Amino acid sequence: MLSKRIATILPDMNFEEMMEVTKIHSVAGMLKDGELIFERPFRSPHHTASKISLIGGGKNAKPGEISLAHRGILFLDELPEFSKNTLEVLRIPIEDRKVLINRANTVCEYPASFMLVASMNPCPCGYYGSKEKECSCSAKDVRKYMNKISGPLLDRIDIQVEVQSTDYTKINPNMKIESSKTVKERVNRARRIQEKRYEGFNIFSNSELTPQLIEKYCVINEESRGLLNMAFKRLNLSSRAYNRILKVARTIADLREAKNIEKQDIAEAIQYRSLDKKYF
Repeated sequence: MLSKRIATILPDMNFEEMMEVTKIHSVAGMLKDGELIFERPFRSPHHTASKISLIGGGKNAKPGEISLAHRGILFLDELPEFSKNTLEVLRIPIEDRKVLINRANTVCEYPASFMLVASMNPCPCGYYGSKEKECSCSAKDVRKYMNKISGPLLDRIDIQVEVQSTDYTKINPNMKIESSKTVKERVNRARRIQEKRYEGFNIFSNSELTPQLIEKYCVINEESRGLLNMAFKRLNLSSRAYNRILKVARTIADLREAKNIEKQDIAEAIQYRSLDKKYF
């Protein structure tokens, strides 16, 4: 449910993004009446999906789910239920934001700049680590289930959040919460900040920053660098994770419309990287 709500708070697409998405759907033969697509795509393939359906291909080398999700969301529910070989094909497109399809009679390159959103249970029965109910899975079952998600794939997921079960008595229907409209307004302001910052670089968001641009636009002070260095050693983070933490911290700062990345932004970004160290 949370994953599907992400689409309601994503920033509005600019004209260039609309054209990119529309062209892909046109090539795939999915464009209705030649209309321009205004909303960001939300693709949710079933866990029985094949590698070709994800990355694209077939006789005419059509775009796959990752390209149809370009500038939008690719949602993979029950992630470990997907074939491990199928999941592994996502690694390079996530990094390169494009996919190259080689066939006997043609070579096609499609854009694939998507937000990967995935959900999973902690074990086959769903109660591993729960305080409410005892897990019925063996240690071997849990390991086998977790091992379907490789370390390199997890390393490419910027934000990893554990959602604990909620006691019904603690649910308050009168609790005041922000609406998607309110959150989206804040997100749109942050996106405008990023678009202005990256004018001339042909990118629209922090997620597209190259290592050179990270060095230029994700500057942190010595106190923040010390915190990041400590987390790097304790959590045994990779250089890829280091850069991704900086990009997430830059986004957190943009959401509060701050010019500089502060220690609090680095601390929050680090918290989103601990789940893979806990279970995997």
